[in-house]
Amino acid sequence: MVDINGWTRVLLAVVCGVAVASVYAGQPVVGQMGRDLGVPVDAVGWFVAVGQLGYLVGLILLVPLGDLLDRRRLILVHLVVVAAGLMVVAVASEAWLAFVGLAMAGLFAVVVQTAVAYATALSAPSERGRNIGIVTSGVLIGILGVRLLAGLLTEVWGWRSIYVVLAVLAATLAGLVLLLLPADDRGRVSRYGSLLSSFAGMFTHPAFLGRGLIAFFLFASFGALWSGLALPLSASPWYLSEAQIGLFGLAGLAGAAGAGRAGRWADTGQANRVVGIALVALVVSWLAIGQLGWSLILLVAGVVLLDFAVQVVHVSNQHILTAAYSDRISTTIGAYMVFYSLGSALGATTTTALYDSAGWTGSALLGAFFATGALLTWALIARARRERHARRAWSFRRRPRGSAR
Repeated sequence: MVDINGWTRVLLAVVCGVAVASVYAGQPVVGQMGRDLGVPVDAVGWFVAVGQLGYLVGLILLVPLGDLLDRRRLILVHLVVVAAGLMVVAVASEAWLAFVGLAMAGLFAVVVQTAVAYATALSAPSERGRNIGIVTSGVLIGILGVRLLAGLLTEVWGWRSIYVVLAVLAATLAGLVLLLLPADDRGRVSRYGSLLSSFAGMFTHPAFLGRGLIAFFLFASFGALWSGLALPLSASPWYLSEAQIGLFGLAGLAGAAGAGRAGRWADTGQANRVVGIALVALVVSWLAIGQLGWSLILLVAGVVLLDFAVQVVHVSNQHILTAAYSDRISTTIGAYMVFYSLGSALGATTTTALYDSAGWTGSALLGAFFATGALLTWALIARARRERHARRAWSFRRRPRGSAR
């Protein structure tokens, strides 16, 4: 096995960024979309929810195909469908047509997980963590960068422009994938039904469930920040515009640097220890984020720390799981990301509901609560590991001398 080169890593990271941006592009512009397409204010959240639901379905039905088919071909096809779905949204004259396009784009945006699995499968063991980290950094850049880009483009050309730009980028990337990425044809090693059974079976593995629960709380905390942040920033005492609020995404992008470094740490065997340290940092970040009411500087510091911690944990978890289940990388990543989707949805819905009754202090406490849940889950996993090691050591010491090894 030869390691993938730097340009391949960059291309896959851009694929991840554009794909995930197609799901989150509607967040900063749902108000304008609703007014233009005749959707009432209390229902505009569906412009984002439809894509996220499609993404969840794609994790279950499409991502496992990476353990069956050529992943390069899957990446190509997925990008083409994402581009088509985004163009449908861009030209939609009726709400139902926009929802169809968003569902298409969301369903096939799981190309992100196929790209990560592709990079993982082609990586030398000593470089696996680094490659996962760099490719995964595209996800955070896409989620946060699209907020800034959508805000700027919408002010100049309207909300449809962001979907046109993303559609062109997805189609261009499809061509580059065809030209630049090596094939990944491993032959038919299983049946699709067996892959789906294997996908469901992942949720019966205690080791997998532990990492999944960490991801669930991790992304609930992440969602609590980014789905609720615009509310206090647009209110007293700040009264920021959509474009100004989008600039806070730049602070979050600084956290993307954590992905590559986390991969390096994982390659040296420190993944689990690093996860624990990062989760402590995640809890601490909310102490700064909670000061938004009087200090934007502390908010920025907290955002940088939170996104750094999230990327470190996310990359390390994927490194641990793909090493443990190396025979079904795509299925493992897809199942793991189910926890990501559910956690993100929980964080997004609860933070806005709590803000209405308890203000930003309530949202910050909620985010810290989710972060603490992730840290406690990690602590329980670490304790269980220590106890297993202690039992093995005790068993070895109790073994009679001269007994077979």
